Amino acid sequence: MSDSFTRDWFGPRDRGQGQGRPGGGGLWEAMDQLRDMFEQRVMTPRMGRGDVRAAILSVLADRPMHGYQIIYEIEARSGGTWKPSPGSVYPTLQLLADEGLITAEEAGGKKTYSLTEAGRAQAAESEDRSAPWESAGRKDAARSTALPKAGAKLAQAAAQVATSGSPEQVQEAVDVLDEARRKLYSILAQD
Repeated sequence: MSDSFTRDWFGPRDRGQGQGRPGGGGLWEAMDQLRDMFEQRVMTPRMGRGDVRAAILSVLADRPMHGYQIIYEIEARSGGTWKPSPGSVYPTLQLLADEGLITAEEAGGKKTYSLTEAGRAQAAESEDRSAPWESAGRKDAARSTALPKAGAKLAQAAAQVATSGSPEQVQEAVDVLDEARRKLYSILAQD
């Protein structure tokens, strides 16, 4: 592979050039775009207000938590496929408080939310239904994240070879990637 191809596709070989990224240039930009698309479309599918509400009641049934603990607990229980935004969690917490389902106590500059008796009854009713992160769509989203994550890791490894490898190592990496692409298409060709 020519040095001009490597420079045009992967960016300058010396570190620090090109938009503040090691190696700069095209491959890093492509990786960022891939990651952004992946995170927006696969990692964080939108959930409805009712799902946020049910999730909050579910996690508070275990123990009192502050807002960010609730967000991280939902993310953990969903296997990383759903992390509700503060913009959806905090208004829902206020609504639950207005309905008398939770209370908030402030300590150390943080509000800790806990269920009231009415909140526990509502959470118990919700236990009969599956939690929002256990829905079929959510399970499909979790399954569909494995391949894009593996692809992003592969792209990172390719970028590392492109920025640090010798011309021979870069060519060997190109051959490996070409073979991987052929194998992936052969998977689709199988019945």
